[in-house]
Amino acid sequence: MNKPYNHTKATLALAKASFRSITRSPSAVVFTLAFPLIFILVFGFLGGGGIKVDLAIAPGSDLNNPVIKALEQTTVVKLIKDRDTKEIDQQLEKGTLAGVIEVRKNSVPQPAYLANVKYSSASIDKGNILKSILTNLMYTLNSKELKPAVAEVRESTVHGRTYRTIDFILPGQLGFSLLSTGVFGTAFVFFSLRQTLVIKRFFATPVSRSSIILGECLARIGFALLGAIFIILVGHFFFHFTLIHGTVTVLNMIVLSIIGLIVFMGFGFVVSGIAKSESTIPPISNIITLPQFLLSGTFFSIDNFPSWLQPISRALPLTYLNDAMRQVAFEGAGLWDVKQQILIMVIWGIGIYVLAVKVFKWE
Repeated sequence: MNKPYNHTKATLALAKASFRSITRSPSAVVFTLAFPLIFILVFGFLGGGGIKVDLAIAPGSDLNNPVIKALEQTTVVKLIKDRDTKEIDQQLEKGTLAGVIEVRKNSVPQPAYLANVKYSSASIDKGNILKSILTNLMYTLNSKELKPAVAEVRESTVHGRTYRTIDFILPGQLGFSLLSTGVFGTAFVFFSLRQTLVIKRFFATPVSRSSIILGECLARIGFALLGAIFIILVGHFFFHFTLIHGTVTVLNMIVLSIIGLIVFMGFGFVVSGIAKSESTIPPISNIITLPQFLLSGTFFSIDNFPSWLQPISRALPLTYLNDAMRQVAFEGAGLWDVKQQILIMVIWGIGIYVLAVKVFKWE
């Protein structure tokens, strides 16, 4: 006599098989576990840190006084103690510093200290936050001991170019656009060429691997540069994105875009070489692009991260492309002025293309 069909066992068997299938799928593991975890960690760090205001301490300022001690206990204020006068003045004009403070003992008994503060008109929002913090801090200090007063603040403003949000955001978005184009575009196209046996047919010809890679680079660069120019022009004419030297700045940004795209395409060649199927390309590519998107200063300064995470951010190639783009566009730097960033990107490029050649496959 046949036993009746057991629906419970069948359901459990299907569930077990489905679970195994999910755990063996790279895309499922990455999108279900890894990416949410990364988002939680990154935005958790930002949420805990809040807004940070950079305040430089003038060279020669007295560091052992109640004002500086109180500022050190203020989580919103980040004190910068290693800048010389020339560098401080430049950063005030550019708006990268909200202000500079100089605290000295007073020549008369009351108040005991004088605090001279310069704000930057190029960073009005953070300057207003800093001014509010200092006002509250002085009130608290002077309320503790009514006689004599502890300190007095004397304020002035350094005028500079207005630093808009678009001046920070656009270079980051341009950098991530180049990263996405270089990795995803190259990986999918090159894998498709291999899967359709187009690359295998090249094997019967004298064409070399480097020629194939170079040809792909040229095509990608042409297409990506059109997008880069469009982004820059839209940002400038519609949102007042700063191009301090006009056409020269645009040309410098295009050169940086070419360098960045060539480096990022190397990642795409690596992905196409190690991918076993087309479905594995997105998760592998996202493992490369997402950390850079979040940790390379695309939407916010990497200074907002904990100190232990910042070295990781500064090791990523997109960080240096974003930084170079911002210096060229807003600060008026030339390509020679950002040679360190270019050198690091070139080093990344050499390393990634060596790896790309090693994992290259004809079919």
